Amino acid sequence: MSITFRQPIKDDLNRIIEIENTGFSPDEAASKEAMDERISVIPDSFILALDDHDRFMGYVVGPVIPERYLYDELFEKTVPNPKSGGYQTILSLVIDPDYQKFGIASHLLTELATRSRQANRTGITLTCLENLIPFYEKNGYKVEDISASQHAGETWYNMVLDL
Repeated sequence: MSITFRQPIKDDLNRIIEIENTGFSPDEAASKEAMDERISVIPDSFILALDDHDRFMGYVVGPVIPERYLYDELFEKTVPNPKSGGYQTILSLVIDPDYQKFGIASHLLTELATRSRQANRTGITLTCLENLIPFYEKNGYKVEDISASQHAGETWYNMVLDL
């Protein structure tokens, strides 16, 4: 299976939301409005993975911030990315259930790291639930501590990939 990457367009919104809702609980998932804003404001750090028939398999998205760790306000309001520097965040990395276990999430992380290096980002930062730590560690990320995030009332862990 070949994978191609592209930025989203407005027509992709409904499919993106479908995939988002398969990967997160209702309290964790981004709203349609938040995802629409991300498509408009940060398309440069919103990457879709498509199969050889141009079907969505998954995506990764997040803004660039000056801080090393995510904070809850990022889930609500999106601001444009700086041209260079800062930390690339990951707010959502989701793969359609029909395409899971094929390494697509790892390919998306690799593509995000490549683009982040090209933009001279300091690193990539994310928060995840405890059960996902081994996946991110396999992809080079390191757990740094428990996050201050209160998003969806869960315990989140700060993970960083220094570039």
